[in-house]
Amino acid sequence: MNEDYLANIRPAHRQLAWQRMEMYAFTHFGMNTMTDREWGLGHEDPALFNPTDFDADQWMEAIKAAGMTGVILTCKHHDGFCLWPSAYTKHSVASSPWKDGKGDVVREVSDAARRHGLKFGVYLSPWDRTEATYGSGKAYDDYYVNQLVELLTHYGPIFSVWLDGACGEGPNGKRQQYDWQRYYNVVRALQPEAVISVSGPDVRWCGNEAGHTRENEWSVVPERLRSAELTAAKSQQADDGEFSRLVRSDEEDLGSRKALAGYDGPLAWYPSEVNTSTRPGWFYHANEDAQVRTPEELFDIWASSVGGNATFLLNIPPAPAGRIAEADVKALAGLGRLIADFKSREITDGVTVTVSSTCRRCAAAGFEPSALLSTAADSASWRPTCHDMTPRVTLDFGRPRRIGALILREDIAVGQRIDMVDVYADEQQIAHKESVGYQRIIRFDTPVRTSQITVRIPEYRLRPQLASVIAVEA
Repeated sequence: MNEDYLANIRPAHRQLAWQRMEMYAFTHFGMNTMTDREWGLGHEDPALFNPTDFDADQWMEAIKAAGMTGVILTCKHHDGFCLWPSAYTKHSVASSPWKDGKGDVVREVSDAARRHGLKFGVYLSPWDRTEATYGSGKAYDDYYVNQLVELLTHYGPIFSVWLDGACGEGPNGKRQQYDWQRYYNVVRALQPEAVISVSGPDVRWCGNEAGHTRENEWSVVPERLRSAELTAAKSQQADDGEFSRLVRSDEEDLGSRKALAGYDGPLAWYPSEVNTSTRPGWFYHANEDAQVRTPEELFDIWASSVGGNATFLLNIPPAPAGRIAEADVKALAGLGRLIADFKSREITDGVTVTVSSTCRRCAAAGFEPSALLSTAADSASWRPTCHDMTPRVTLDFGRPRRIGALILREDIAVGQRIDMVDVYADEQQIAHKESVGYQRIIRFDTPVRTSQITVRIPEYRLRPQLASVIAVEA
């Protein structure tokens, strides 16, 4: 693999903005909420949809408390029931008793998100168990595109269009050959800053729904992984209650030099999103109220995903009345406190930063090593000289400190370049990692007491460009 090619694959503007969101919410809410199912059968009576205490602002308050930056709503799940009054079907909220058929969940959620400073995204299931044209080819594509246009033109800016690959039709069921490229063209035309996720070209599904993150996650991978059909083949095929916690053991390495050895095909910037739910299911079920993930478990997933060159999409399913249950609210608030506590222990005051060398361009721009103590998107990044074979950054705390973690960030606007990092405390090696990417949080099993941390970069694809090196006190 040509090193210059590998090192210079870069994110589009939309992908960079999405990555910086770090953690955002999924809200599975709809007909399944009312029928206590995960996958609806289609053709459910719209009269069943009647949330008696719907409160989108309560959703946003819970989401904000966790430290999230956006929310994606299941506007239509596999059962085909639409949470907005679509002009192309009667199977929607307009046929329900909720607000006398004049309600619009998509409107209320999108408006509430913006009131609370959150970005809004849409999920529109390609699989539809109600629509008669499903499986007919172009007629269904026309139907799907018409609904996609409604969502992309009536509800303001969209940050993500999340396309599912799930389908449980079985061997004798209907088969629809989705015109994926047509869908993508509509999104690009109407919401050019929206990422198209999962069965799409911008954001890659991590491969499970359990919140598992690969040990080394790479954003530059073979272009063939962007195939929607490939994603669909690995997505859920049956409503068996097991898929949500299944972790595949294969494909743990998608983009290392070893994985790409001998590969001479095209590459793509296709970063990973880690998704899971606060509960075993994606929709609310009262019998799962005692099975909500703890704040500590959610924090571990946050640290390994947002701290593992991925984003974290956490599902929070509102209850039938239309509010998020108290158990989930408490878990989210606890997660927010743990993240805030972690960030409050970042050591930036009184730290002296030294680097092994600085390229002339960085020096001419006035780069100061202390800039590496910032995680701001506009902070200066550091690049060593071409003669510096083992670039390194040293943090000197001026006195012994108990260090529990280290945060590293590459400037991914120029690509993902670091192949390996070694971390030393007073010359003793305490960590060895491979990929860094947008952000790598290295947590130490046992806090390290030291006055100095050094990060060495022994292997890289092109001169590395670091944006942050920050120690976190235990």
